[in-house]
Amino acid sequence: MFVLVGCLQAQTHGIDVSKFQGEIDWAKVSKSKKVKFVYVRATEGTTIRDAYYKANVDSARKHKVLVGSYHVYSSKTTAYQQFANFKAVVSKKKQDLIPVLDIEGHHSGRLDMARVNKLLELMEREYGVKPMIYTSEQVYQEHFQGKRYRAYHIFIANYRGTPAVRYTLWQHSNKGRIPGIAGDVDLNRFHKKRGLNDIRMPKKVSKKESTTKNKKPDTAQQTVDTAKQVG
Repeated sequence: MFVLVGCLQAQTHGIDVSKFQGEIDWAKVSKSKKVKFVYVRATEGTTIRDAYYKANVDSARKHKVLVGSYHVYSSKTTAYQQFANFKAVVSKKKQDLIPVLDIEGHHSGRLDMARVNKLLELMEREYGVKPMIYTSEQVYQEHFQGKRYRAYHIFIANYRGTPAVRYTLWQHSNKGRIPGIAGDVDLNRFHKKRGLNDIRMPKKVSKKESTTKNKKPDTAQQTVDTAKQVG
């Protein structure tokens, strides 16, 4: 298990998992003070769906671990095809955290940004929030430094040291050890100025609350009340 010292102990930490971690004992994972949230691999490209996705999401949430889902970007298929795959697997009502678009470092220098932008747009339209972009520092510097992406949270993978670029989440190790998970697992922590509230899904507004907020004032009653005050 990884050890943190000093002020880092007070930070919120999380992990990300996929079928490569095999069957996870979420009861044990949830007892770790170092795991408050998890990002679970849902899909990749057009046809790949993680075999452990549903079990991981359901069990993690059952044990009070906050859950988000990620899609691994492919350069071989369209944004519409990839989004359809993600949407078919990821239920909005089971998401505690905003979705993530995972763009691996091997895409450096050859990203079709029109396709990326369309996929981000489709995910935002469906889930009601801008997705977080996971990538390497190199890909970020090549493609995501522009004004267009300032409103997006960035999730940077760097196992050698603190990222030198803007980020919300930092995947600082792929060799973490957590009770309940056999073998290595990715470890993530927030920028010192960021936290869980930055990546939570928007709060749902009930129909009752919405009706109350949008209810127009009774102008007839207002007239009577005004007359009483004047008289």
